[in-house]
Amino acid sequence: MAAAAGSGAGTGTGTKRPRCEAAPRIGTHDGTFHCDEALACYLLRLLPQYRDAEVIRTRDPQRLAQCDVVVDVGGEYDPARHRYDHHQRSFTQSMRCLRPDKPWSTKLSSAGLVYCHFGTQILSSLLGQPEDGPVVTTLYDKLYENFVEEIDAVDNGIAQRDGEARYAVTTTLSARVGRLNPRWNDAEQDTEAGFRRAMELAGSEFLERLDYYHRAWLPARALVEDAVRRRFQVDASGAVLELPQGGCPWKEHVLSLERELALPRALLLVLYPDTSGQWRVQSVPAGPDTFESRLPLPEPWRGERDEALSQLTGIPGCVFVHASGFVGGHRTRDGALAMARRALELQNHHDPR
Repeated sequence: MAAAAGSGAGTGTGTKRPRCEAAPRIGTHDGTFHCDEALACYLLRLLPQYRDAEVIRTRDPQRLAQCDVVVDVGGEYDPARHRYDHHQRSFTQSMRCLRPDKPWSTKLSSAGLVYCHFGTQILSSLLGQPEDGPVVTTLYDKLYENFVEEIDAVDNGIAQRDGEARYAVTTTLSARVGRLNPRWNDAEQDTEAGFRRAMELAGSEFLERLDYYHRAWLPARALVEDAVRRRFQVDASGAVLELPQGGCPWKEHVLSLERELALPRALLLVLYPDTSGQWRVQSVPAGPDTFESRLPLPEPWRGERDEALSQLTGIPGCVFVHASGFVGGHRTRDGALAMARRALELQNHHDPR
């Protein structure tokens, strides 16, 4: 649904204006382009009022003054007049500055400014959901944190972390947009065709991400939340979740729901069926960006398989435990639950708190 809506909007098709009414104009700078203004222009053209807008690429102040909205050029941030530049020295705005209910302090680029001011309208229009409803509200935050903020940071030269990088990252959206510019030694330095491709690249990736979060990530959250509320039906400890199907992206949702629901005890293990019909027991990670497990399966089980593992655990039908202990398998749901309960017992034995 989102991709279909974006396809028409991004190419300037859709409801036609009366012949006597001039199409609106979106102004941005000419020359070398970047991901932020390419995405900003694409996002604006997802709005009904700018669906047929012509994108004017210039630095001429007189031509920019004739535009209905200007992004990434002009030295002015004035949302009342739809001027969205972020290059002036006085500009320090972040999402948290403009929307105090949001936590992000990254300085905004033109993409972030357009998303900040128009994002809920865009998502509401694409999804057919109310702007202040839970679907739009949740996806607005998710898309900023996992898509737009990166573009803001890259364009403003904000390092992802301190210290020396361990490896090069060259496949980001901003990098791919940058490679659509003419090469420095090309005889032809016309950037117009490249910018049109950049708009489509940035816009299509935004729509693909929205479609994933709407149709896969958000339903997964509902599934995990239901599992959290049913956790005491699985095990009296309340530390084990059971998901009805595998493949569900549960880790992020578990960590966020713990905070939102103020759970009194950390969740430790998750049960779910795999694609073969067998069952897995997997540890909840210690955090969002770590491979460390909150409760790895017992050390003597790790790296063992089948009958040898079954004898070690005292649970017939075991299949494997990974060498790091973060996940194990059993032929049945009840067997996987027995592995989880045994792991909890051994943890309590070693740590009676």
